[in-house]
Amino acid sequence: EREREREMVKLTAIVILKWNGEATDPHMCGLASDLTQFGYFERPVVRDMLNFVSRTIVKRTQPGQRQTVEHQEYLCHAFNKEGLAAITFADKTYPRRSAFCVINKVLDDYVEKFGQSWRNHTSDSNEGNLILEAALKEYQDPSKADNLLRVQKELDETKIVLHKTIDSVLARGEKLDNLVAKSSDLSVASQMFYRTARKQNQCCKMM
Repeated sequence: EREREREMVKLTAIVILKWNGEATDPHMCGLASDLTQFGYFERPVVRDMLNFVSRTIVKRTQPGQRQTVEHQEYLCHAFNKEGLAAITFADKTYPRRSAFCVINKVLDDYVEKFGQSWRNHTSDSNEGNLILEAALKEYQDPSKADNLLRVQKELDETKIVLHKTIDSVLARGEKLDNLVAKSSDLSVASQMFYRTARKQNQCCKMM
C-alpha cells in the first residue's frame, strides 16, 4: 500500500521564499507538501529537512538563476525571480521543464494575489500556503504542467545550473555538517537523524 502511494506522489513539495542575499537565510512565504509516502513518525523529520534544504539551496540561488540539485532519489528545482524564489522537490521521473513551469506559475499566482508586499517580510509567513497546496495537487501529473508552456515564455534549459549534490551548491569552505548544526529549522531529533544517515553514507535519506 505504502509503495503504491510513493509511486503516485511525483511532486513532494513546493516552497516560496524571499531571498535575502547570500549572507542571510531566506524567509518562507509559503509551503505545501505531500508526505503520505512517509510513516507517521518520519514526517516531522522530513518536514524539518524540507525547510532546511529549501533555505540552503535558495540562499545560494542568485536572482535570475535556475538550479537543479540532485538529492538522493529527488531533484530539487529552484528559481530566483528578482528576489522572490520558489523550489520544488520532485522525483527523477518528473520532467525538469515541467517543474520549472510549475515554479513560474506559483510565483506569478503569488504576486498576483499579494503584490510586492513580500519585499517587506522580516520573518517567515504561511500566506502562500493555499496557492501552493492547490498547485501541488493540480500538477502531480506533469502533463498538466506542460500545458503551462503555452502561456509561458520559452524556457532555456541550457542555462539551468545542475548540481549532483547539495555540497556542490555550497561556497568554498562551507560544510553541510556545520550548516546542519547551526540550523534553526532542524530539531535535535532531525540533527541526530542527519548525523546517523551521514555516517551510513545515505544522507539524507529523508525522502
